[in-house]
Amino acid sequence: MVTEHAQQLDDGRIGSRIEAYTKFWQQDPNSEKDVDTQNRLSSYTDVINGYYDGATQLYEFGWAQSFHFSRFYKGEAFLASLARHEHYLASQMNIRPGMRVLDVGCGVGGPAREIAQFTDAQIIGLNNNEFQIQRATKYTQKAGLDNVTFVKGDFMKLAETFGENYFDAVYAIEATVHAPSWEGVYSEIFKVLKPGGVFGVYEWCMTDDWDPSIPEHKALAHQIELGNGIPEMRPLAQAREALKKVGFEIEHEEDLAERPDPIPWYYPLEGDIFKAQTMWDYLTVWRMSWSGKLVSHNFMRVMEFLGALPKGTYEVGESLKIAGDSVVKGGQTKLFTPMWLAINRKPIN
Repeated sequence: MVTEHAQQLDDGRIGSRIEAYTKFWQQDPNSEKDVDTQNRLSSYTDVINGYYDGATQLYEFGWAQSFHFSRFYKGEAFLASLARHEHYLASQMNIRPGMRVLDVGCGVGGPAREIAQFTDAQIIGLNNNEFQIQRATKYTQKAGLDNVTFVKGDFMKLAETFGENYFDAVYAIEATVHAPSWEGVYSEIFKVLKPGGVFGVYEWCMTDDWDPSIPEHKALAHQIELGNGIPEMRPLAQAREALKKVGFEIEHEEDLAERPDPIPWYYPLEGDIFKAQTMWDYLTVWRMSWSGKLVSHNFMRVMEFLGALPKGTYEVGESLKIAGDSVVKGGQTKLFTPMWLAINRKPIN
């Protein structure tokens, strides 16, 4: 396990945990054992932080400051789609001005800033990665928002950080999949919500069509894990059961990836510039093409060699190639969804 003070840079990143990230997986899915999964689950903070120490700037360069997927309408700009996805969640949760709202796993704060401006709520973003916290704070100050703040903390210890019955609402956008167990993180969210409070989540899941006994299905889940800093991919039914088990009442649920959209949610990762929906999106889509990856990853290799990037960043970047290919395949085969939506209520009594 990597200690918090080992090779810590001024920006909060820790070089040794970036270098150690890919070692949590067997490169051959057929060589994966239960002990490998258990090691990732017990070391989830090192897995997540090693990944995001290396991948955060790549996400910002290749994607946006909102680290999530979204649905698309024909002709809809990439950034507009991301914002609409965030607005939809806030609307489904009925977040109102002045509410105290927790963003679990806030990344660099893109959704928190967008939802704060959309609702006039008070948003507190929680993140266990110091590098992302520093960047989130910088971007928020630059935006001039005084209703968005950030706290460094573990989403498996929310009650310890905030106390119980503290928030009017909690949301998580493609973040709680990183938890060692859904029941564990959902129970912490349940504790910090006020009675009658609402929890909205976009969850990453393997769909009901996924069968881990099929080698190709198991290999796909392994690739999604390795490429995205996830200790263990789990089936959708397990997320639903975990919400109910900790006490939530599910008011609405839907896999938004099942909507009959003419433009698939994964299209930017296909790297086909002819599918770009607006002129401004050509660059985003190109970055995901073979030539875009070649340029960016070779640039990364040179920067790491020169010491401008921490050692291990290039290798984490290589895992992002696996991430892109695996989630596209998961979307095309409908074995994976990054947008199972669940709106959940903590009972008043």
